[in-house]
Amino acid sequence: MPARPPRPRTRKVSVTVESAARTAPAAVIVAIDGPSGTGKSSTSKAVAAKLGLSYLDTGAQYRAITWWMITNEIDTDDPAAIATAAAKPVIVSGTDPGAPTITVDGLDAAGPIRTQEVTAKVSAVSAVPEVRALITQLQRDIAAAAPAGIVVEGRDIGTTVLPDADLKVFLTASPEARAARRSGELKGVDVATTQEALLKRDAADSGRKTSPLAKADDAVEVDTTELTLDQVIECVVTLIEEKRAAK
Repeated sequence: MPARPPRPRTRKVSVTVESAARTAPAAVIVAIDGPSGTGKSSTSKAVAAKLGLSYLDTGAQYRAITWWMITNEIDTDDPAAIATAAAKPVIVSGTDPGAPTITVDGLDAAGPIRTQEVTAKVSAVSAVPEVRALITQLQRDIAAAAPAGIVVEGRDIGTTVLPDADLKVFLTASPEARAARRSGELKGVDVATTQEALLKRDAADSGRKTSPLAKADDAVEVDTTELTLDQVIECVVTLIEEKRAAK
């Protein structure tokens, strides 16, 4: 009889769920707060994209509900009228950092929410407790549903929305630097006028009774005045990777 060919040597490889979990990066929830013009949006989107995390611009949600109020002729100087209407719009936020989206009642609102009219009225609408309660719950639900973790940017994320976030970062910058950046974004807007508007909004956001703009006690403060965007991104990525390693 012809000799049987030798059997190929095989090696059994078993991967348990536990060992697979150890090789995957730990899910992290990151809160990035700070006033306008400090680089929150650019930093948050870039960091989320680099680390494979979801991304949420909470300010866009407040702009969205403000735009809805204006469009539906709700008096934005009347807190009672705002409170009554607050639950009516349906706001849906996409969390892809490469192409974040936001719709209101099924309509694309990404462009309309960035108008000067919305900017001028968003602080007043955001200060209404009923609005903040609804949007805060929406934000918590989105963060809880993010499979790999999420970077959430805003003004009260570390203090109110996600007080148990794995990492809290508070971005700051001088008023002059913030105004110059924002004027560059808006094209042709006077820097002095922009700075005045930013300081006015700072006062409104920091002084409101419900969830004011504030740095959480355990937040890492990063002054972006003299830093490039890439340097800020690198700083935050390093902080997140340290948290992941610790988990």
